[in-house]
Amino acid sequence: MAEYPILTWEDVAHRYGRKIYTFAYRLTGNPDDAADLVQEVLLKVRKGLASYTPGSFEGWLWRITRNTFLDGVRRQQRRPTSPLPEGDHSELGASPSPDEVLASVRLSDDVQAALLKLPYDFREAVVLCDVVGLTYEEIADAADVPVGTVRSRIHRGRFMLRGLLTWPV
Repeated sequence: MAEYPILTWEDVAHRYGRKIYTFAYRLTGNPDDAADLVQEVLLKVRKGLASYTPGSFEGWLWRITRNTFLDGVRRQQRRPTSPLPEGDHSELGASPSPDEVLASVRLSDDVQAALLKLPYDFREAVVLCDVVGLTYEEIADAADVPVGTVRSRIHRGRFMLRGLLTWPV
């Protein structure tokens, strides 16, 4: 994929925000957690954009997303939380609602549930390849692993998904 001359944080948010949200939702399985993850990622991008040295921008962006997700998982393991009761949740911003974003990238509930059952490394590889649409090389760069490992994780992840899904006959 060709590199784009990224000039501002707004360009990054506009160009990649939806892809980051899609990846975040497939990792977390929860629209609110995905929105929080996107916010954290974009804040880190804003801080790091000034010191970014040209190279694989998308690899840098996916690595930030991946590491932010893993940091959140570790943080949650240290401090478990309980969800707030369902109630009146008002719109907080002008960005599209998670439901609007999900409408364009909707997977069936059984596929999403099966994805969430995969071990993280396999889920990450399958989502980045099959949902986000990255190449094996871009995934390898983002996950900081060899391309052969990416191929193996995608193959094994898809195999595990097949085993988790039950199809009507």
